Amino acid sequence: MRNLRYSPWLAALFLLAAVPALVSEAWAQAPAGAPVRIRGTVESLDGNTLSVKSREGQDLKIALAPNYTVTAVVKKSLSDIKDGDFVASTGMKKDGKLYAVEVRIFPEALRGRGEGQYSWDLMPGSTMTNATVTGSSTVSDGKVLKVTYKGETSDFIVGPNCPVFGYTNADSSLLKKGAYVFLIANKGADGALSAASVTAEKDGVKPPQ
Repeated sequence: MRNLRYSPWLAALFLLAAVPALVSEAWAQAPAGAPVRIRGTVESLDGNTLSVKSREGQDLKIALAPNYTVTAVVKKSLSDIKDGDFVASTGMKKDGKLYAVEVRIFPEALRGRGEGQYSWDLMPGSTMTNATVTGSSTVSDGKVLKVTYKGETSDFIVGPNCPVFGYTNADSSLLKKGAYVFLIANKGADGALSAASVTAEKDGVKPPQ
């Protein structure tokens, strides 16, 4: 029998067969390559080309995947956060403590997305924590959420006025002119931007990322 290792034609077929599965998983993953975080307002949606005016004032065009997904955020409360939830939080340090600016509860399908604690660009000096909640305690200035990520532990204080959000499925009807969006795009070697998912404003609730 012919050794399949030496058949480039069969190898190409295997790669083509894998493409749909890889694209379907794009919803739960950041794009490969050089990621670019884009925040701004929609100028237009022409087919699968999304034009955005970034918060920095740039006019950007993003090629959306054929089966791109759209999500929106909905308002939640601190009491909605339970042990075992996978959450994301932008935080700012003050007096050696990390205070949440906003908290988002990920759906189970996105568990593990962006896991870790690292610098973030929502505002100067901000930190992003994507982790699993392992407990909480009440303090004078809010509630402390204890979290774990990649074998590490951390905690951050969530004040009584800190916005809390969840995610909900949406569709391209949200990508209308003036709508605020957030997406992580892939920047190719030629500078072209592409993305598999977009989080968009719905009913006046904007993505806080």
